[in-house]
Amino acid sequence: MSFELLDLDPALLQAVAAQGFSRPTTIQQQVIPVAMDGRDVLASAPTGTGKTAAFLLPCMQHLLDYPRRRAGAARVLILAPTRELALQITEQARALAQYTHLVIETIIGGVEHDKQLPALTQTTDIVIATPGRLLEYIDAESFDSRAIEVLVLDEADRMLDMGFIKDVERIAGEARWRKQTLLFSATLEGNGLSRFANEVLKDAVELHADSPRSERRKIQQLMYLADSPEHKLALLVHLLRSEDVKRSIIFVKTRERLAELVAQLNAQGIDCAWIRGEMEQERRIEAIRRFRDEEVAILLATDVAARGIDLPDVSHVINFDLPRTADVYVHRIGRTARAGKRGTAISLIEAHDVPMLERIERYTEETLRRRVIDELRPQHKMASAGGKKKPDAKKEKKKAQKKDEQEPRKKQRHRDLKNKGKPDWARKKAAKNTTESA
Repeated sequence: MSFELLDLDPALLQAVAAQGFSRPTTIQQQVIPVAMDGRDVLASAPTGTGKTAAFLLPCMQHLLDYPRRRAGAARVLILAPTRELALQITEQARALAQYTHLVIETIIGGVEHDKQLPALTQTTDIVIATPGRLLEYIDAESFDSRAIEVLVLDEADRMLDMGFIKDVERIAGEARWRKQTLLFSATLEGNGLSRFANEVLKDAVELHADSPRSERRKIQQLMYLADSPEHKLALLVHLLRSEDVKRSIIFVKTRERLAELVAQLNAQGIDCAWIRGEMEQERRIEAIRRFRDEEVAILLATDVAARGIDLPDVSHVINFDLPRTADVYVHRIGRTARAGKRGTAISLIEAHDVPMLERIERYTEETLRRRVIDELRPQHKMASAGGKKKPDAKKEKKKAQKKDEQEPRKKQRHRDLKNKGKPDWARKKAAKNTTESA
């Protein structure tokens, strides 16, 4: 299928061609026709499947089909969980709208209020916002939610994880006159998300799009075993200094761990940029700019960067810490092997990481290949990592119970139970006394 068959406006088709998109992805083929019919959509699609254009194009087509009659507030509102994702959506929206008259603005935290006045005071067609900052303007009666015709919720599962659902429910309530809602999520699992989707959607069409196996094969997934934090750091430094690792994103669990690792790499003479949550927006933008412009080849990040940010030519993703859930692992490694290129994902595994490693392998249905650096070979063996797996406790218990049921029961005498646990001489004496008394 080609984009021409989707009944898009010529101006949008021209922009799509200018972006180098020749054929719509699976999620785009599914979502665009349904959304252009005005139906609510509940869609699950992993990162890198083209879901941003899947909701931007039908929203823009709606605005072109039904032009506004007078100046006024935004007609399309797109909510994103993080500032970086909101900025990326804005960038892609402006690229797709470059041959139209559509005006696109952003409302995010970490930016001075005066810089976001155009989104509030001038005629705007599409606003991309983070929930917290938008609520500030709604509470101050500076943003008119009554004009919203289409509401898009991107990465709703991430909003749920970050505790934004109450804010999003409030915003959805403020925009209750809307005609359509589009909800996108990496996964549709979980009672919380199902309940939320039922509240904000009406008679929604549910759509699913998995990453093609050919796309997943483009990421080589490797692991290195580490004996200790010091050994893990030595492995990381060796990898970063190898010629194969040209541009890498290193993921850690916490802000504290990130600060520690930045200091350790700087002490080794390795320059890097870094981003994390609760960071001034200007500093976050500057860190991403340094990485994009190749001023540094290494970007350290907490999971704030695991979703939505499109960073070009990332050769390696390195999990210095494994994530807390398997789906976050998939989002992390999706930062490499983009735009048809190949990439490598490396996980550094300590003993306490083995249970999560097993969950990741079950979730992805793929085994991480074990690699060893000769001069940094691990000294301790981990049974479950690249070796014999631990026996399943539940299966072993059931097996023992089944064995007990099959074996004939032995007759138990009262005197044996009474003397259980006593030393041999005491049991013999008790047995002798019992015999003599009889």
